[in-house]
Amino acid sequence: MTAQLSIRDLSKTYPNGTRALKGISLDVPPGMFGLLGRNGAGKSTLMRILATLQEPDEGTIRLGELDVIREKERVRETLGYLPQSFGFHPRVRAERLLDHFAILKGLVDASSRRDVVEALLKRTNLSDVRNQRVGTFSGGMRQRLGVAVALLGNPKLIIVDEPTAGLDPEERVRFLNLLSEIGEASAVILSTHIVEDVEELCSNLAIIDRGEILLAGEPSRVIADLRGRIWRRTATREELPALEREHSVISTKLLAGQTIAHVFAEQSPGAGFEAVEPDLKDVYFAVMGGHRGARAAA
Repeated sequence: MTAQLSIRDLSKTYPNGTRALKGISLDVPPGMFGLLGRNGAGKSTLMRILATLQEPDEGTIRLGELDVIREKERVRETLGYLPQSFGFHPRVRAERLLDHFAILKGLVDASSRRDVVEALLKRTNLSDVRNQRVGTFSGGMRQRLGVAVALLGNPKLIIVDEPTAGLDPEERVRFLNLLSEIGEASAVILSTHIVEDVEELCSNLAIIDRGEILLAGEPSRVIADLRGRIWRRTATREELPALEREHSVISTKLLAGQTIAHVFAEQSPGAGFEAVEPDLKDVYFAVMGGHRGARAAA
């Protein structure tokens, strides 16, 4: 059974005075969990602490019965981590590299290790390029190899930090499908600033900004909480400044030469506005804009 991750009152301040995390408390259930926030929000700091690569200043983290901060070696036995950037030696062939990491993970029996490597190459759709040098891989192939490494040892918790940044649309879809399959058997934390990744994959999410959790819940529930509060209106470039002064514009998008503005309001802002069925982007922009009515309790 997959263990639940419980984070309580977690804080981290760097030597230069930057408060990366400010008393974060969060429960991460089994399945796909999206941690959504812009660059610099504190996502990577939280991921590195969960991956036992950094120490928090305060707080506790438990993965089932394990104390993540005090029992790092035991946690690492059941943890898979795909960081935002990682380096593989470009001249090493994919199968040899995965075999090397399997040895480091403790798979010393050559026969069983060979079976594990074969299964992971197949699962990540890399069997056909097993003898290809990693330096020739595309971005998506490198990410899938990173997932194969992260899956060694059948981890209970898998941490994936900004996995689709820089991938082309086809590689992104293939990679997200792979993560979706993994999420059926493990707890997977997907840390990203891309709302669509969370919307398409995750059964639970949290939005983080400036080291604080602003919202946590199920995507369908937090979207439903916003229903009836998002309004749309088209505006010319000249009209937009006045619109932003008079209303709570949470996002704008240029379409066919006109700007479509989404406005947060408890009731119709007036003539020219129409109600919009909200999506996760509206939730994200409303929360980031400070509209507490859009927030769900953690």
